[in-house]
Amino acid sequence: MNSAAHNQYPPALDVYALRADFPALAQQINGHPLVYLDNSATTQKPQAVIDAVADFYSRDNANVHRGVHRLSQRASDRFDGAREKVRAFINAPSCAEVIFTQGTTGAINLVAQSYGRSILNKADEVLVSAMEHHANIVPWQLLCEETGATLKVAPMNNNAELLLEDFTNLLSEKTRIVALTHVSNALGTINPIQKLTRQAHQAGAVVLIDGAQSVAHGPVDVQSLECDFFAFSGHKLYGPTGIGVLYGREALLEAMPPWLGGGDMIRTVSFEGSTWNALPYKFEAGTPHIAGVVGLGAAIDYLDAIGLQAISAHEQALLVLATQRAHSQPGMRIIGNASDKAAIVSFELDGIHPHDVGTILDSVGVAIRTGHHCAMPVMEFFGVPATARASFGLYNTAEDINALFDAITKTQSLFAR
Repeated sequence: MNSAAHNQYPPALDVYALRADFPALAQQINGHPLVYLDNSATTQKPQAVIDAVADFYSRDNANVHRGVHRLSQRASDRFDGAREKVRAFINAPSCAEVIFTQGTTGAINLVAQSYGRSILNKADEVLVSAMEHHANIVPWQLLCEETGATLKVAPMNNNAELLLEDFTNLLSEKTRIVALTHVSNALGTINPIQKLTRQAHQAGAVVLIDGAQSVAHGPVDVQSLECDFFAFSGHKLYGPTGIGVLYGREALLEAMPPWLGGGDMIRTVSFEGSTWNALPYKFEAGTPHIAGVVGLGAAIDYLDAIGLQAISAHEQALLVLATQRAHSQPGMRIIGNASDKAAIVSFELDGIHPHDVGTILDSVGVAIRTGHHCAMPVMEFFGVPATARASFGLYNTAEDINALFDAITKTQSLFAR
């Protein structure tokens, strides 16, 4: 690679060396080198994560916490060790506050069905924002239908920024739960979570943060954010699919009833009644995704070795470059222009459906996401059926952005004929 390209990145991050850690990036698609720009949907996996999962299945495959034999002991050690890595990664006070789930969606549903169902009634309100992913809307809709509570929505402006005065005005003594995205997957907006959480707490509400789009792109400290719950997924964190985390304040988790019943979440069982295991196991019924937990731990080790500050600076440099190119590209409109934004560029091209954009880009090896991004209310607000979305990760380069815009130009040329 040329030195000019290298000079565009912070010296702490050698993206070209890091790319060699990701075997999927070495392939060709339709005869073109893969340019992977769909990181908000899922990230590619470094060899260290792939090896950790393969090593578990090859060497330590056994159920955890249920056997005295050596394999079970080794599996348990790796599983419990990964929980401590997660705790340190998000600066949770205790491992008891780290619950393994199948992902962000599972974590939010756990809070809705365990905490929400136990405290809400028809006089209460749940407050979300207009930029939420469906996974942070539908569980609350279901809960409100069940309990008679009311779902309120804090609006945003045309730059895709939350209207803070409106958010404050919607808070009241009726607000029991506030559920907000840290970073919008469809728009890239970074919400001022600490400020919003403090306001919600002043109103007496409990706060859940959807952190699916934030944990891989900069340091997250749940104590600094002052949130009550924080949910995220491993597969957006360069880890395996099917594994996620719910952080919850210990006092809240202790008071919450179990959501799923079965093995490992119980202390005693009789036909007359059962008692529950201690945290975090009270919310981890059945055999967990042990290999996924091990892989998540390996992903955290990988990111810690690089440094999330360096990753964030690198991705922000890419965002600046891509935004500049977009503003100079005729017929291209960015959807979402918040002043504080993650490395996501959602866009539309005049007269071309986003699905056609995605298909043509794929023909030259450029992988982006097209559709409503599980954020249909966002699409409705901006008056579009869908958008094309390029989202950047630690392994993306200036050359990837050049390839993206070359492909966009080709798409526009094809439709101009």
